[in-house]
Amino acid sequence: MPFDKPMSPSRRRVLDALSHRQPDRVPVDFGACGVTGMHVSCVAALREHYGLDQHPVKVWEPYQMLGLIEDDLRDAIGVDVKPVHGRTTMFGFENRDWRPWTFNGLEVLVPGGFQTTLDPDTGSTLIYPQGDRSAEPSGRMPKDGFFFDGIVRSGPVDLDTVGPEGNMEDVALLSDAALDAIEEDVRAANAGGDAVFASVVDTGLGDIAMVPGMKLIAPAGVREIADWYMLTAARPDVVAAIFDNVVEIGIENYRRLHARVGDMIDVIYLCGTDFGTQTSAFCSVRTFDTLWRPHYARLCDWVHANTGWKTFKHSCGSVERFYESMIEAGIDIVNPVQCSAAGMDPRLLKEKYGGRLVFWGGGIDTQQVLPFGTPAEVREQVLERLDIFSEGGGYVFNAIHNVQALTPVENIVAMIDAVHEFNGR
Repeated sequence: MPFDKPMSPSRRRVLDALSHRQPDRVPVDFGACGVTGMHVSCVAALREHYGLDQHPVKVWEPYQMLGLIEDDLRDAIGVDVKPVHGRTTMFGFENRDWRPWTFNGLEVLVPGGFQTTLDPDTGSTLIYPQGDRSAEPSGRMPKDGFFFDGIVRSGPVDLDTVGPEGNMEDVALLSDAALDAIEEDVRAANAGGDAVFASVVDTGLGDIAMVPGMKLIAPAGVREIADWYMLTAARPDVVAAIFDNVVEIGIENYRRLHARVGDMIDVIYLCGTDFGTQTSAFCSVRTFDTLWRPHYARLCDWVHANTGWKTFKHSCGSVERFYESMIEAGIDIVNPVQCSAAGMDPRLLKEKYGGRLVFWGGGIDTQQVLPFGTPAEVREQVLERLDIFSEGGGYVFNAIHNVQALTPVENIVAMIDAVHEFNGR
């Protein structure tokens, strides 16, 4: 099966950046995966701002209520990366059979499996795993809220006696039907020769967003967030066994995927586990090196030995202390580069790691400056970050995590315009 991939200017730009070569201009991503996107309300506001066809935006990722950035908006923004999202959402239903749904006065499109009820006591919107209303709800959007929180549905566990079995059902081998769908999407994304970012294989090693098991009808095992963190400290043997299972299935899924699409994929989403807080970290470097690094290394080693893909690792917070270990594990790209967290000064990061890690993000503070600053302040920070991160390649522009609801559209536009200004110099 031929895997020759055409080369658009956008793809050349991205590949240069990923190879630490100076591209013709800084490549841009919005919407490639679930941590580089925009809230559906922001996508709708941008479509109106740019005078694009007005129709309800699809919510492709309902947990965070992320909006699909269609090709016309991608062109208006200047996005260089084509996404291949898994067709199954974090709540376990497929992105198909789209229908209207309204929240906070905004009409959007949601999949048919997006089944909700209203909690009469709190006014919260409840959503159900696999669209099954006979099950307990697995997510809750507070009244007048903008996204869902996972609901823990399992009972208490004894950390002294618990085994890995209950948490083994979270990942599975890709079926032929799933591979057919992924191959179709990869080939469609590849058709124009753009850089392709695939987030289609579940290799989340302790990703807290996934711990409650929102896609499962009746999750067993350790599902309470506090219990999971306690488990990593008290029973690393159990966590390691869970991770071994994730890696074994993940590598087999990589193998099956590569047999179908080869190097039509440029970037593969590896894992979204967060290791940093605003001021510190969830674990020591020693714990990371003992428990996580060997598993990341197995995944990255297989990818690098058998494909041309680059591995993408997301972790919020103060994580500079882990970068050397990530490099040793073979991680190519780090995101979201939360420069406002302790020890995450952008100049330090670029100077120390710029030749060994690709920074994907870091372009604008989405906690303070983008939502609450002026357009002038947004422009100033974007230009400063581009000056720092872009030198010598190794950088893809994106905000620090997803652009959140209630962010003024004039600030989002100021961010985009600043990137164009920088690239036009």
